[in-house]
This record gives sequence, C-alpha cells and structure tokens, in this order.
Amino acid sequence: MKNLFILLSFLILFQSCFSYKSVNYDNISNNKKQKIQVEMLDRSKFNGQLVSKDDKTIILENNGSTQTILKKDVYEVKVVKFSILKTLGNVAKGGAWIAAAAGMIVIVSLLSV
Repeated sequence: MKNLFILLSFLILFQSCFSYKSVNYDNISNNKKQKIQVEMLDRSKFNGQLVSKDDKTIILENNGSTQTILKKDVYEVKVVKFSILKTLGNVAKGGAWIAAAAGMIVIVSLLSV
C-alpha cells in the first residue's frame, strides 16, 4: 500500500506542465525572448532562452551561460510554452489520487478493526 502511494506520488510530480510545439527554423521570431528546445542530429537536447538567430547559428542562454548551435547540426526546434490547463489538470489529478489513497487507507483500517 505504501509503495503504491509512493509510485503514484512520483507519477504526479513528474507530469509535464509545458507544451512543446515544433517549429521551422526559419519561422523562429528573433525579437521574442522565447524558451527553445533544440534537438541535435545526435539526439542530444539543449534548452534555453533565445538570444539571437541568424542564417547559420542560433544562440541560447541557459543558467547564465550561452550556447551557440549551428543550423546544420539541428534536427528539430521546439518552442516551449507554459500550459495553465495542463497545470490545473495535473493538480486536479493529484488531488484525486490523494483522495483515493486516503479513502483506501480508511477502508483498510476499518476492515482490520
């Protein structure tokens, strides 16, 4: 029972509250300070805030450091957006799981008496 509760807690905690939209490299707006996720050809990923973009490179800032990424090495570019609906849904799911777990604990304790 305790293991089930811990497993459900981890599942709730690691749910994503962000949505990722794939965009064409040429359609990225340079004047917005967007959060970007870049997947490279070798499947490594870089996350950060867009600093600048030109025809050959894209520069991201993450935790105070800048990363310069060549366009020829990019496999996919995604714009990261915070989703309030996903966040509210995950909070509601979490509350439902906690209520269900509490109900199961009450039932088990009543049956053992």
